[in-house]
Amino acid sequence: MPKVIFTIQYELKPEKKDEYLSVVKELKNLFKAEGLESYAVYELKGKANHYEEIYSFTSSEAYEAFDDNQDERVNILISKLNDLTVENSTKYSTLYELDQA
Repeated sequence: MPKVIFTIQYELKPEKKDEYLSVVKELKNLFKAEGLESYAVYELKGKANHYEEIYSFTSSEAYEAFDDNQDERVNILISKLNDLTVENSTKYSTLYELDQA
């Protein structure tokens, strides 16, 4: 089973940074899904208010099941994150690990 890395890049509305940091902190505490190895948020160097969330999954099955396992609070926080970002700035990437055989 290949591992999967899912990333979300976006630009944050500058006046929303404090609220954003609060939401991300709560998300980190809530993301404990089976098969989710890690969840981290990074600020892009040299680009003010640009962030990237990186999710690492143990398998493609864990990645596919991730949305099904979220509770209502997680969905509320993700919706709130969308409200804090600059419109049309979000980009998604899904990376599948190559088979090493």
